Amino acid sequence: MSAKFQIFKDKAGEFRFRLKAPNGLIVAASQKYTTKQHALEGVESVKRHAPAANIEDITDQPHEHH
Repeated sequence: MSAKFQIFKDKAGEFRFRLKAPNGLIVAASQKYTTKQHALEGVESVKRHAPAANIEDITDQPHEHH
């Protein structure tokens, strides 16, 4: 069994995706999207950018809201 992305609608009716590990645990969750197509584009963006992404440790910085 391999990891998988799941597209779903949240309680507000907006689209989201999550990445589930082979053991079934959710290892990443997305922001909300207004359309399924945008959620699918978000998945593709993660797949494209994640292999080259660096880890930035900001645990000692003040919390920011995005």
